[in-house]
Amino acid sequence: MSLPFVRHLRGKRVVLASGSPRRKEILSSVLGLKYDVVPSTFPETLDRSKYSPKDYVLANAREKGMEVYTRLNSNADLIISADTVVCLDGEILEKPRDPDHAFDMLSKLNGNKHYVYTGVTLIYKKDNSSDPITYSFVEETEVIFRKNSEDMIRAYVGTGDPFDKAGGYGYQGIASVFVEKINGCYYNVVGLPSSLFVKLEELVRTKEI
Repeated sequence: MSLPFVRHLRGKRVVLASGSPRRKEILSSVLGLKYDVVPSTFPETLDRSKYSPKDYVLANAREKGMEVYTRLNSNADLIISADTVVCLDGEILEKPRDPDHAFDMLSKLNGNKHYVYTGVTLIYKKDNSSDPITYSFVEETEVIFRKNSEDMIRAYVGTGDPFDKAGGYGYQGIASVFVEKINGCYYNVVGLPSSLFVKLEELVRTKEI
């Protein structure tokens, strides 16, 4: 049995503006949603110093979604875009550049708490309007790392897993051994918060989409 908003979106063109395997897995396996993947080409070169972490992920998510919307010439009923960062003591940690950078990130997180922020933007049209409607929100999750050995961190970096992940780790995989506990949404740490499901349900219920 599928959720009401999933049934409603059947026959509509839903586009995920991301090539993230984790986001695709959440939409496919958790929700059973059918969608097209059109990764955004937005370069993500915003000056992080001018934004709070929450505003930064919101801005990136909006820009990613609008780039795809413009490129598709509005040929979609719903576009879902997202951006996730890890934040430690106010410092935004994105994807590591190389093994040394990954090790440095994970060493900073080791034994400490940090926050994962995901900005999500939904872009859609209503009643044949020529202009898109956008709705954006941010989800926050606190993550606490246990104190892990240097050898364990180096072994994880050696797997190659950190390099496409914000903060240099993926909670849904082997790096879960680093985590003592989380406070908040698990799916947010993976890359697409469950609050998205609630918002889609609301938009369908109020006949926005």
